[in-house]
Amino acid sequence: MTSYDADRIMLLVAHTGRPTAIRVARALLEKLIAAGITVRVLESEAADLGCSAAIVVPVSTSAATGTEMVLVVGGDGTLLRAAELARPAGVPLLGVNLGHVGFLAEAEPEDLSAAVASVVDREYAVEQRMTIEIDVRINGSPISTTWALNEASVEKAARERMLDLVIEVDGRPLSRFGCDGVVFATPTGSTAYAFSAGGPVVWPDVEALLLVPISAHALFAKPMVVSPNSVLAAEVIGAELVAADGSQPETAGAVLWCDGRRMVELPPGSRVEVRRGTHPVLLARPPVVTGAEARIGATFTDRLVVKFGLPVAGWRGKTGRVPDTAGAATDGTADGTSTEAMAHAADEEPGGHA
Repeated sequence: MTSYDADRIMLLVAHTGRPTAIRVARALLEKLIAAGITVRVLESEAADLGCSAAIVVPVSTSAATGTEMVLVVGGDGTLLRAAELARPAGVPLLGVNLGHVGFLAEAEPEDLSAAVASVVDREYAVEQRMTIEIDVRINGSPISTTWALNEASVEKAARERMLDLVIEVDGRPLSRFGCDGVVFATPTGSTAYAFSAGGPVVWPDVEALLLVPISAHALFAKPMVVSPNSVLAAEVIGAELVAADGSQPETAGAVLWCDGRRMVELPPGSRVEVRRGTHPVLLARPPVVTGAEARIGATFTDRLVVKFGLPVAGWRGKTGRVPDTAGAATDGTADGTSTEAMAHAADEEPGGHA
């Protein structure tokens, strides 16, 4: 076996609440350590992973400092948690997906050997994913500054009544409406909360910001895609709640959720401003690997086809080299070979994960 640099360090983050994730994480640890790579694990996960050869580090923003990569075993929620560690360190993430619907992870458990080989041999590209930065103010005074990879959502704090919001783009008011909330998303987040709220699917290499109202009572409340240089804002007018004794209505505020992980309370009069983040999240992309047991490096289009079971039978593609569902180049000819391969893969894994 090829000898590797002993000073290479990786941080492993896993969803230790799932037995499958623990098994995959342990296998990943063994493969990396056998290749001469130093592996860190988080203090909160070390006991479950049970690897004495790993270095245990506290859960902090410095956990990934000095590492080459953060490896993640779990769903997109685990990867979003790991992004909070990788972003300040400026290192890429590589996920092994164990979730139901995930677009951030690069490999499946059956791809583990191929994924580890690409890491050990340093055969991976690094892709930048746009983030957003969020500022919250009340009467002009800042109360919170945070960020998100997927989205920032302003949601009503009380279920009884609608939330009253004014939406703004680049310092100009656009509309006021009653709603359940509004989602400000990145292209990466377009397939997450924004998608569930009726927003468009945006390819991750597109630079744009998304604004998606949630259950808005208004004629003009469609999803919007704006320049990545724009500044979006929502002002919380509030939500009227009828008091228990039927007296004068009270006013309730809202809450801000960032990636479903960080919450900020928004009393009436709060203003949320969203702009492009100055620090992207980095994702490691191994080379395309296809075969009966491994499919990694799939294109975004192919992920959509497999993930949602989209019908593609009959597609002949271009003559020459065309992609199959795993993102690999195959010989496309008039005999429909590429079509059959694509349809077979879609039928084989209608509910698969990217």
